[in-house]
Amino acid sequence: MSADPALSVDHLAKTFDGLRAVDDLCLSVRRGEIYGFLGPNGAGKTTTIKIILGLMFQDAGAVRIGGRDLAKDPHEIKRRIGFLPEHIAFYNNLTALETLQFYAELKGAVDEPLLDHLEAVGLRPFADEKVGTFSKGMVQLLGIAQTLIGDPELLILDEPTTGLDPNWARTVKDRIQAANERGATVFFSSHILGQVQELADRVGIVDRGKLIAEDTVENLGRRLDLKPRLRLTVEESLGAATRAVSNVEGVVSVESSGAELVVLCDRAAKARVLGRLEAMGISVRDFRTEEPGLEEVFIKLTGARRSVR
Repeated sequence: MSADPALSVDHLAKTFDGLRAVDDLCLSVRRGEIYGFLGPNGAGKTTTIKIILGLMFQDAGAVRIGGRDLAKDPHEIKRRIGFLPEHIAFYNNLTALETLQFYAELKGAVDEPLLDHLEAVGLRPFADEKVGTFSKGMVQLLGIAQTLIGDPELLILDEPTTGLDPNWARTVKDRIQAANERGATVFFSSHILGQVQELADRVGIVDRGKLIAEDTVENLGRRLDLKPRLRLTVEESLGAATRAVSNVEGVVSVESSGAELVVLCDRAAKARVLGRLEAMGISVRDFRTEEPGLEEVFIKLTGARRSVR
C-alpha cells in the first residue's frame, strides 16, 4: 500500500471579493481512517470541499488524492471518489433503481449490484418508486447509496445525516463504518458533534479559513488541558460529599446531577478526591471518569460565538 495520504491539502487559499474564505489551509487524511471536518458558520468548510472535488478552482495551493495532483489528473481521480453534497438533488421522474443505474453508467460500474446498495440503506422496497415521491430523508439515503457505487477509495460526505430521523441516521452511520471496514477512507463534515465524535478517528477543525487543530478528540482535550469529570455515587448525602471534596487540591468545581456528584478536576486529583471521601467516612458506591468531549474541544478552540456548521 502506498504511503501517500488518501487526501492531502497543501497551503490552500481562496478569496471572494477581497474576503479570504480559505487561508493557507493544510490538512492530511490518512488511508483507511474516518476524518471529521468541522468548523463554525463561514469557516471555509464548504469552499474547501468544493476545491477538493474540483468543483471550484483555488487561488493557491494543491490538492492530492492518493498522492496524485487533482489539477493534473482530475478525471481519473474523481472516478475513485464517492461524493454526497449537503443539498443533493436527483431527477424526480427516475425511480430509485434508475437513479443508481444512471450513476453506475457515469462511473463505469454497470455490473454493480445496485439492488444491494438500496437494500443496505433500507430502500429496496422503493426501488421502482419515482424519486419525486420520496421524503427528504429517503433522498438522503439514496444519496448515500449512490456514493457507494464503484467501491470508491475515498468517500467525501457533506452533512451526511441532514434531515434524517434517528433510525435513518443510524443506517447512514452503519454504512459509513461498513465502507471504512472494507478499506475506504472517509472524509465527512457535520454540525452534529456527537456523531463526529462517534465516527471519526481524527478531526480537523477549521476557523476563518485556517485549520486550527487536527488530532484525535482525546489528544486535543489533553493538549488544551481540558479537565475530565469524575462522576460518583455516594451512600451519604450529596451535600456532605460536596463539602468534603470542594477544597481538594486540583478540584475546579463540584455539582450534583440527579443522584450523582460531578467533580471537575485535574487528572491527578481523582485519587485525592476518593481519598478525601474515604477519610471523611463517606462510602463511594460507584464512580466513573468522563473525558472531555468534542463539544468542549470545539468551544475551547473557536469560542461559542457562532454555531457549528
